[in-house]
Amino acid sequence: MMWLELLILLTCIVIGARVGGIGLGTIGGIGLLIFVFVFKLPPGSPPGIVLGMIIAVITALAAMQAAGGLDYLVSIAGKIMKKKPQYITFVAPLVTYILIFASGTQHVIYALLPVISEVSAKAGVRPERPLSISVIAAQHGLIASPISAASVALLAALASFQVSLLDILMVIIPATLLGVIAGTLSVAWKGKKLSEDPIYQERLKAGKITEKSAEIELSGEKLRNAVGSNLLFLLAIISVVIIGIIPELRPQYQMLGEGKLETGQVDMGQAIMIIMLAAAGLMMLFFKAKAEEAVKGSIMKGGIVAVISILGVSWMGSSFFEGNRVEIVNGISGVIQQAPWVFALGLFVLSMLLFSQAATVVTLVPVAVALGLPAATLIAVYPAVNGYFFLPTYGTILAAVSFDQTGTTRIGKYLLNHSFMLPGLVTTISATVFALIISRLIQ
Repeated sequence: MMWLELLILLTCIVIGARVGGIGLGTIGGIGLLIFVFVFKLPPGSPPGIVLGMIIAVITALAAMQAAGGLDYLVSIAGKIMKKKPQYITFVAPLVTYILIFASGTQHVIYALLPVISEVSAKAGVRPERPLSISVIAAQHGLIASPISAASVALLAALASFQVSLLDILMVIIPATLLGVIAGTLSVAWKGKKLSEDPIYQERLKAGKITEKSAEIELSGEKLRNAVGSNLLFLLAIISVVIIGIIPELRPQYQMLGEGKLETGQVDMGQAIMIIMLAAAGLMMLFFKAKAEEAVKGSIMKGGIVAVISILGVSWMGSSFFEGNRVEIVNGISGVIQQAPWVFALGLFVLSMLLFSQAATVVTLVPVAVALGLPAATLIAVYPAVNGYFFLPTYGTILAAVSFDQTGTTRIGKYLLNHSFMLPGLVTTISATVFALIISRLIQ
């Protein structure tokens, strides 16, 4: 019976991924319905704390976007890349990594991609090189960010190990940075020079290459609001990191329970939600972040998709796992404990199906915790959740291809021979290996 249930689980994931958007979550709801009402499995539970943290962080980001903060960040990034255009292949992925790390969302890369493409073409650099590695750098900057949905999900999943945010960041930040550097070197001299590329020459002769520059200019009150929202969001991030490093800073409280006073402490998930919601409120009060614009913005829309997807898929996975806990633990615990890379491979493959690092973490990491894998190993294999470049169907990949007017950034004839495969594999494998090494060194 377990194999039939597993087939239903995988089928729902595949169909949900094909439907796209919130379809991943809603199709997961169908699977959950079948598990609970037909197969009589326990309902499991949705990851409430994770979803709450994601909503709070997305709300703060959406408010910053409404105040012009994201436009301001993108304008700074564009200016940095244009200073030394000949080095765009090395500068663009690092700028992208830092920007995604600071913002906690990949959505800002959509504004960076046309800048990278234009700067590359004007400098005579093959745009495929910086575009492909920048898309991959965005994925790794996201998992290194202390406020991303994926990092929040990992922190919540490892709560039973008393793992702090600092424990995760000390491994993942240097590992992903080294991985991005390795990935950059893998494409730095890839392909023909732009002037020698036949597809580019054909497009040039056909007049398909046009000048376009989407400069973002902010001044006066708009600039003050944008800068202020950025500073406030940065302060919120720093506060989250400090509280994660020093648990004693989280307030203690007393409440009446079973006839006597009990002492409790605000947990990390609650602290993140409180700080981020407060930051969003302060942006609306002091930096004119309009609530209506925040709700309509791309950040909020993307966040809602992520929340619904994680809700459906993780709840379905929780029901399947709880109904087959004994068989799963007994069947694969020995293999994974002896070869942790098998679990890393599982993260990589599932992320290909889910197109979400956070959903992958929420679905698989609790299983690994139940199997008894140590926290250090689970942190070390975290970079393996960046496998969704493998199939060139994710939004950032398609956007990079469309923004490259020269035609050098491509999806190959055989689907898998696309521009992102080499930097994706090199960066993800390197980051995971570096994370394993760093995790052992600091134990």
